[in-house]
Amino acid sequence: MAKKFIPYFPKTASGQAILNNFARTRRMLEFQGSHELERRIRRGMPYYETELIETVGGTSSTSTENLLIRGECVSACAHLREIGQKVDLVYIDPPFASGADYAKKIYLRRNPKLAAKLEQAEQELDWDELKSFEEKMYGDIWKKEDYLSWMYENLFAIKSVMSENASIYVHLDYHVGHYVKIIMDEVFGEDNFINEIIWKRRGGALNNFKSMGQVTDVIYLYCKDLENYHFNSLKNINSTDTQDYIKERFIYDEGDGRLYSRDPLTNPSKDITPSLVYEYKGYKPPVKGWAVSLETMKDWDARGKLYFPENINQRIRRKTFLDEYEGQPINNLWTDIFVINSQAKESVDYSTQKPESLVERIIQTSSNEGMVVADFFGGSGTTSSVAHRLGRKFIHADIGLNSIQTTRDRLVKAKANFAIYEVKDGVSLYRNPIQTMDKLKSLIPGLKNEDGVPEFWEGVVTDSKLGTMPVYLPNLLDHTTKILDIPLINRILNIALPELDENKVKKVIVYYVDIIDLDEIAKFIKEENPTLIQVEIRDLKEILDDVVAEDEVEYIISEKSGSHTVELTRFFSDRIFQKIGEFNSKKKVNTAVSEQVKPPGKAKKEEEDLSDQDVEAPLPKSGKISISKHGLELIEMVSVDCTNNEGAWKSDREIKVDKFGKVILNGEKLDHYWDGKIESAKKPLRLKVRNIAGDETVVVLG
Repeated sequence: MAKKFIPYFPKTASGQAILNNFARTRRMLEFQGSHELERRIRRGMPYYETELIETVGGTSSTSTENLLIRGECVSACAHLREIGQKVDLVYIDPPFASGADYAKKIYLRRNPKLAAKLEQAEQELDWDELKSFEEKMYGDIWKKEDYLSWMYENLFAIKSVMSENASIYVHLDYHVGHYVKIIMDEVFGEDNFINEIIWKRRGGALNNFKSMGQVTDVIYLYCKDLENYHFNSLKNINSTDTQDYIKERFIYDEGDGRLYSRDPLTNPSKDITPSLVYEYKGYKPPVKGWAVSLETMKDWDARGKLYFPENINQRIRRKTFLDEYEGQPINNLWTDIFVINSQAKESVDYSTQKPESLVERIIQTSSNEGMVVADFFGGSGTTSSVAHRLGRKFIHADIGLNSIQTTRDRLVKAKANFAIYEVKDGVSLYRNPIQTMDKLKSLIPGLKNEDGVPEFWEGVVTDSKLGTMPVYLPNLLDHTTKILDIPLINRILNIALPELDENKVKKVIVYYVDIIDLDEIAKFIKEENPTLIQVEIRDLKEILDDVVAEDEVEYIISEKSGSHTVELTRFFSDRIFQKIGEFNSKKKVNTAVSEQVKPPGKAKKEEEDLSDQDVEAPLPKSGKISISKHGLELIEMVSVDCTNNEGAWKSDREIKVDKFGKVILNGEKLDHYWDGKIESAKKPLRLKVRNIAGDETVVVLG
């Protein structure tokens, strides 16, 4: 449950466009659900307890200057408000309401028991036959009204942690960009709008039937305060337009080999500037004057930077030498940045990853070294990675476990210092919200889809006495439904219940993750229910507690000449096996797992005979996946903590296994296969194992 509610900003900024200003003293965009949104904003941001999960690099004091927060945007902002942390630049790439599901390909690793054989026969391996299956990352399917409420509250929360000189870039596309632009006018003030940036994704897209190909995204730039926001004007020498400009304009050479252009020196102002109206060496000034003062004109003349036409009636021009030319100022049309593809060096196999060059341009434009850059829909971690490289501090927030892990691993490789926190709001109990939702549906006894029930309800359960009972589940992708409060229960009572047939429905079940006050909600239902349908309230966390099952690890610990070795001998993940079973079922074959059908026994610390034969199972023509009896190909990373035996994790040594089975040791890629072991100079106190889907298991070593 939320510990408290932290106020947003007192009032919406004035100066908005096209907004309802007649019935309200504080203007807000009018859409279905906007009144409920207004109540939530007046209530404030829910603040939940946060737990320090891990510190990486440096000391604990320096690592907490940079933050990775597993939690949704509003919860992360509430945490920042509570600790008094402001941000100087925000870039967000939120869901686009595209109507698509996004998935991640999960690769099984090469069997480490065969490391030596793989080293010998590497040239014979067919890497195209890597075994893999897909998992959902998140669903970008929204009702437009729900999306607008969700985005409005997110933007309000972000604004509350922005410093006075901060600016925000919001990256969207044609689906909802035009709606969000109006919301941003409202939240930040129309006068604080700076630019609409159009990014043409180089690479393009195929035309659809009877429509033009969609090849652009839009990025809206707003500031917190028009008088104080930070902005660095950048120039680009490498763009196609600039190169064309160079070929066209830099055509003059005085014999020394230095090319130059002849550029106008006319005052660009609309009005005459008297101080710039002067004659120079017999050349008369333009009507509004020269572009520079007399002192500057003399300085440029002395340095050979002026061109004097033979005709005294023509204008003096400035010489711009190509070897001193920095390029054309960057405008709001960006056509020189490629999208990420699977072959790109910076690719981290994350479906919504944005190119580093895009984020680098944004960070360089709107921040300086030492400033704090935040991304509250952090995804693959590009913002944090680039911010670190450019000498900025960073804050990365995302609700998905895979986002936190991908970003963590990128930053470990970059030798960054940071801390990882988790918001304990009852949602982040599984890899990501969409997988949690899918799991919940299977855990509620008897829940099934029912075509005759409005889409507000997740499905129905059947009772022998009460008959069909519609079931409401909060959408874990949308924080606005997470808290069961008066606005939400009012919506259920006065909109959702009247849509049901009271002759057929006697009772509904409403699940919640968090609740304002159970007694207050119960009283409101009793007094305000306009129907005869009973409403039963249930705590979703009681079901969520059954979602996560720990993986099981067997290992051997040994010590020789002061070096400590942990050798993993067997690994079992029921969650992965269920996924492989589902994958194989779709292939219309039986789940085939060689000998490893049941979970192993207790983890072993004593040595055992490892002479059993182990076979690298090929990917059959049928496409089914089979696993060796030791199951070590289900491991993505192992780490040992030689510092703490409890509390926040400190990775003193870690091995990540890439999809080809090669070792990445403490962020450095090596050219050999993992052999199932991890060594450390100090005695390991704890072992962490991450499976290929991202689930992590921590074992205290005796």
